[in-house]
Amino acid sequence: MTAVRRWIAHLDMDAFYASVELLRYPELKGLPVVIGGGRRHQPEVLADGSRQFATLRHYAGRGVVTTATYAARDYGVHSGMGLMKAAQRAPDAVLLPTDFEAYRHYSRLFKQAVAEVAPVIEDRGIDEIYIDLTEVPGTQEAVGHDAFGGVRAVAQEIRNNVKRATGLTCSIGVTPNKLLSKIASELDKPDGLTVLTADDIPARIWPLKVRSINGIGPKANAKLKALGVDTIGQLAECDAAWLLEQFGRSYGAWLYRASRGIDDRPVVTYSEPVSMSRETTFDRDLHAVRDRATLSAIFTDLATRVADDLQRKRWVGRTIGIKLRFEDFKTVTRDLTLPAPTADAQLIRQAAGQCLKRVDLSRRLRLLGVRVGSLSRPGVGDAVSLAGAAQKAAAAASRAEPRRTRAQIEAERAALEPELPFGEGDEADEAAGQPSS
Repeated sequence: MTAVRRWIAHLDMDAFYASVELLRYPELKGLPVVIGGGRRHQPEVLADGSRQFATLRHYAGRGVVTTATYAARDYGVHSGMGLMKAAQRAPDAVLLPTDFEAYRHYSRLFKQAVAEVAPVIEDRGIDEIYIDLTEVPGTQEAVGHDAFGGVRAVAQEIRNNVKRATGLTCSIGVTPNKLLSKIASELDKPDGLTVLTADDIPARIWPLKVRSINGIGPKANAKLKALGVDTIGQLAECDAAWLLEQFGRSYGAWLYRASRGIDDRPVVTYSEPVSMSRETTFDRDLHAVRDRATLSAIFTDLATRVADDLQRKRWVGRTIGIKLRFEDFKTVTRDLTLPAPTADAQLIRQAAGQCLKRVDLSRRLRLLGVRVGSLSRPGVGDAVSLAGAAQKAAAAASRAEPRRTRAQIEAERAALEPELPFGEGDEADEAAGQPSS
């Protein structure tokens, strides 16, 4: 009896956000297009019905590239790059605002299309999934002289189903495990299908840079390069004991296995989220006092959006946190735990404001985020009174805040008067019928 061969697929949508936008604006097909603009970059409909698009040439701000079409990538533009830097490389690239509602819609569509063929799916984000094809009918069969023709045909059927359901293309890597499949899905992008076995590792995997392995980040990559290890093949030649000595017992052992394509992780069909968050990078650096009204509105909006996410997905959380990135790129986080879980926007906003009191806000801000963690499903008794939560939050903030001298406190108060920081005071002003200063 022939042994059952394990087949794991990694499906990655091709330039997902940008591809969704090209469905809406087909006249941009083949052009360099960058996603990451704001509402002001919405295309303008002209009198003749045509559209006028914003470009990167005159962009000024702190935004980053969410994604880009392959034509834009040819200019060296990539996800996570600052839009100002992207403008230097591709000034005539079209700039479009992000539309996450549309992206979530198409994400649901492509995952449903995959499930019609292969239902064992691990969701890895809005545009990628792992699929266990081992038990899918036909995957263990040969087709003509192709010993792997069966699994190749099933993978192609998945790709066809995704295209029919969404109008979008995807790339699939099919191998014996998740580590190799993640690499394989990148080999023939876009619109690619790659099937590899362990026998293909020397020819297809070892020539690649070590950064191609998901799990080798910038720091590990830099250290490997300094040690003379640049490709996966060179990593595979390293002695296990030497890797343990250089990178520690756990990570060193993982590097040894990963370079040889060894990975026994199962496809996990369900995992609970650890937290939910929303954050935004500002077009210009903002000051806690001088830009109080703007920051206050953004702060409230972030808390509201996190609450909406929680309510839509039926979660509540106890740990409320904030993330701040300052003009010098230093990042700080603060959090506190409520007496009971919540998904209430006002309570999340109030607790996040308590976190804000524990941060020195004298520097200007470039990023602000609100996070809710320690998630659970809502149950009886989860409602929390605002007054009780505020008292708990204030006590938690007081305990966590380092002791300051009276002179320090008075100096901080003098620096902020007559205005309060953007995280506090708004509700009190409104309750008293006074305009928020």
